[in-house]
Amino acid sequence: MRQLRAYLDARTVDDLWEYHTGLMADYGFDRLFYAYTCFQTANTFSDPEDALILTNHPADYVDSYVSQGLFRDAPMLNWATRNVGSTSWRVIRESFMAGGDLSPGQRSVIELNRKYGLTAGFTIAFPMAVKRAAAGIGLTAKRGVTQDEVDALWQIKGEEIEIINHVAHLCITQLPATGQSRVLTPRQSEVLELVADGKSVQDIALLLGRKPATVDKHLRGARDTLGVETTAQAVRKASVLNQIFVLEDQPAIR
Repeated sequence: MRQLRAYLDARTVDDLWEYHTGLMADYGFDRLFYAYTCFQTANTFSDPEDALILTNHPADYVDSYVSQGLFRDAPMLNWATRNVGSTSWRVIRESFMAGGDLSPGQRSVIELNRKYGLTAGFTIAFPMAVKRAAAGIGLTAKRGVTQDEVDALWQIKGEEIEIINHVAHLCITQLPATGQSRVLTPRQSEVLELVADGKSVQDIALLLGRKPATVDKHLRGARDTLGVETTAQAVRKASVLNQIFVLEDQPAIR
């Protein structure tokens, strides 16, 4: 219970993630990769720019895996987008290899993971109530730990670890991701909230006592900040990052 209380007391994603990585390290998983998106489709992976990604993997690994697009061929991610629950990397790897000849991208992912010591672990895919949403976390065991040892640990502690990660995920989806590189200004958040409420640019200008051109400027700034093309996309992405409709200075739950 004390462990779960820390998640309920967290006020930002950054605070929660710092605690979560430390706790998972205590269980033997010292590198984590969490991703949450509301832009998933049946046949294509979400653009990482449209997702909330949290990880403590080395920056050069993340650059190769995410920025260079290798994640699209990753067996763990492919499993997580099609399943719910948890599974050993042994099961994923055996299923992956049973598919026959590997593509160049798949071979690159395997070599990248070997290079950085991602040889044993577990993946958890979270259930989602929103049609195009997907979320999961990869738990990488410490270097030198075998998959047999991880599987044995999971037999004893797996349910406990899975519950903790589910609580972490649910809390992440409710907390503002203020540590992300794309953070809205208070005015940008305000105008996006009003758009989400169905207000037009003219309505917003009247409510805020500003000119429509000024409102347009803030909406344009919000789109640029979030890296999207339309205001509708900005509203949706800001919702994923919990940067709109956020209550300020709320006390922690006690």
